[in-house]
Amino acid sequence: MALLWSKISSALPPNEEEFPLHFSDKVDLSVLEMMKQSRRQLYSNTDGTSRIINAQIILDFAWEKLNTGTWRHVDKEWRCVYSYGCLFKVAALCRQELSKGEIMEAVRTCDMGLLMGAAIMDNILQVIVQILQKEVRELEEDECEPVEFKRIKIENPRVPAIREELAVPRIKCPSLESFNMNYLLPLRPVILEGIIDHWPALNKHPWSLEYLRSVAGCRTVPVEVGSRYTDEDWSQTLLTVDQFIDRFILNKDGAKDKGYLAQHQLFDQIPELKEDICLPDYCCLGEDEEDDITINAWFGPGGTVSPLHQDPQQNFLAQVVGSKYIRLYSPEDTDKLYPHQSQLLHNTSQVEVENPDRERFPEFFTAPYLECILRPGDVLFIPVRCWHYVRSLELSFSVSFWWS
Repeated sequence: MALLWSKISSALPPNEEEFPLHFSDKVDLSVLEMMKQSRRQLYSNTDGTSRIINAQIILDFAWEKLNTGTWRHVDKEWRCVYSYGCLFKVAALCRQELSKGEIMEAVRTCDMGLLMGAAIMDNILQVIVQILQKEVRELEEDECEPVEFKRIKIENPRVPAIREELAVPRIKCPSLESFNMNYLLPLRPVILEGIIDHWPALNKHPWSLEYLRSVAGCRTVPVEVGSRYTDEDWSQTLLTVDQFIDRFILNKDGAKDKGYLAQHQLFDQIPELKEDICLPDYCCLGEDEEDDITINAWFGPGGTVSPLHQDPQQNFLAQVVGSKYIRLYSPEDTDKLYPHQSQLLHNTSQVEVENPDRERFPEFFTAPYLECILRPGDVLFIPVRCWHYVRSLELSFSVSFWWS
């Protein structure tokens, strides 16, 4: 493991003086002193246990700050403190002889920094986690244990019949001018065909379970547990991609709940997967710079549901694996869709779209809509504030691009 530490240390600044720790008085002086002590230990021969204890103290203190009040009110400096704590802990772990389980702990620690912290030192946690992930892959190759992957059985998915007069229109590879004039400016939904056929995710590196395991299996991601986020028993948890696939896709432990890796910026966390997709050319018609476009992953089994809701940005929803039933309502009919009154869910309808309560929501039945089945290779343009309901018909992986 000396070689592993050599690789990681080469990613760090060469000495303590060049290791940045710049914080305002928003960060407690005692925490800053602890970080300085961890920095000194990083470049000395301090006992490994002491390094880990100090890093954990920093993490525990920052964790309390991250979980006080609402997330949007958490000061970015405390997110940076958390990332430094993760960096110090990973460095402490990797200075000693590591088992595979301890390397996995180091990977998880990096992921926690990437998920909960803020980028520090030119996103050094991303650099280190790629070094660690390569180490995990080499160990797994040495173990040479063949893994059997069974084809997922889809038991009679409910595929609604789409009436022609209600179908979202389809168009193949429109020009930028045509898309802008006929769909973007008038805010009309449309399915674009043929615009992502060149994606490696659809040909060179098809996103099978095997491939996703090989690229991201050891990485920790947030998972929604429950059929839909409006349910009372809905919750979130953190799992590795391997654990998510075993529990909620292959259902190895007989889990009754649905699990959904939803609205997660997976491609920022795992750049190797980002190489398998591309921004749709039509995003250039917006005002955003490329780095400002939000790319989210939506991965889960059949039966996962995104309740009827609206978003404040334009959306391209690209289907890579499996199929989804989608229904769209105009923002002009918002009053007929009965949005929740609470500020938290004001962008979400109270109506269960495929099983609506006529007594509670009579006007819903008068609201016109469009619908479609989105299949691999299809890209649905969902205009800003257009209400949309989504149900996975089978194992599904979609990628959304939110842009202004």
